[in-house]
Amino acid sequence: MALPGMTRNLEEEQRVDEEPATARAGSGPAAPGGRDTSRAGHNPAVEALTVAVAARVPVLLWGAPGTGKTSTIRAMAGAMRVPCETVIASIREPSDFAGLPIVVGDGVRFAPPAWARRLAEAGRGLLFLDELSTAPPAVQAALLRVVLERVVGDLPLPPGVAVVAAANPPEQAADGWDLSAPLANRLCHLDWGISPQAVADGLAGGWDPPRVPDLADGWEAEELLARGLVAAFLRVRPALACVPPADAASAGRGWPSPRTWEMAARLWAAAGAAGAGEEARSALVRGAVGDGAAAEFLAWLLEMDLPDPEEVLTDPASFTLPGRGDRAYAALAAVTAAVTGNLTPERWAAGWQVLGAAADMAPDIAAAAARALAAHRPDGAPVPAEARLFAPVLRDAGLLKT
Repeated sequence: MALPGMTRNLEEEQRVDEEPATARAGSGPAAPGGRDTSRAGHNPAVEALTVAVAARVPVLLWGAPGTGKTSTIRAMAGAMRVPCETVIASIREPSDFAGLPIVVGDGVRFAPPAWARRLAEAGRGLLFLDELSTAPPAVQAALLRVVLERVVGDLPLPPGVAVVAAANPPEQAADGWDLSAPLANRLCHLDWGISPQAVADGLAGGWDPPRVPDLADGWEAEELLARGLVAAFLRVRPALACVPPADAASAGRGWPSPRTWEMAARLWAAAGAAGAGEEARSALVRGAVGDGAAAEFLAWLLEMDLPDPEEVLTDPASFTLPGRGDRAYAALAAVTAAVTGNLTPERWAAGWQVLGAAADMAPDIAAAAARALAAHRPDGAPVPAEARLFAPVLRDAGLLKT
């Protein structure tokens, strides 16, 4: 049985979203890339963009001039009813992102610019970094902390602020630069294309703004499962854990690193929670870790046939550990994620029964899952007998307590 969220049935995949477009106040018309929910005009890049914004993962749209990247982002902010602060990187100084040093008493503070203060006061919004590929290296370096940590000068931006950027390919940008590898590795890169049908429909009837999905409470629990899947894959392909490209052009796009694999797991989980299509989910993974690594990961996912963790927890005695190492790792990671995502003493004990059954066949793999399960012990839950099988490992980690 496939894991929940791994595949979507045909009816769901062909479903047409009939929800009316949210009215937008104070925004310009949406762009030709704007979301068209008919299957013929559907734009996976727009869907992927909305998922990344919902998950608060920094995202960069790559596309030719005039294809509506800026208009789409502003329209999306209008539909969300949040402020959108547009900052054009090419006309800014490093101090516009790192902060302007000022002497305060016996120390120095880095004062943030006005746009950052407005976002902090609003508590939510979109920070839109436009023309990113025209930013000189010094400005790109100043952007590193802004993109990853959402800190401008000494001012942390609220969690409700999403970071979105847009860029033209260097060969199409005015005085364009390749993105530095450190900055590129902090972003999910999406190729922005336009649909001729969407352009024709938009010119005739107006543009619908992209709609950012509301992710259900607790969706982050799926991220634990996604991390387990990524971990299982990297056990098979350890060479893909970190592969910095040798050439500047490739280094300026998505490439595999521990940070981008973590990003891919979060995006995969968010896409599942949002009910995103397979093309959008693929685009998000490729945007995080690059085309080559993503192709291998997605092909590996397709061949996995893992048991449903909820069925396993309902009847732990029926669990049979898969014989292949990566599948065994993924199956136990899925069970652990299911337990910690809906934690009760009964489910925690059932999880230990599963690990106990796996201890003889794959002790190293089971021990890794045991550490994660022990770290989420419910208050007052007794230590089950199966946990004693992993006593040395758990004691070393400081997790085995009576």
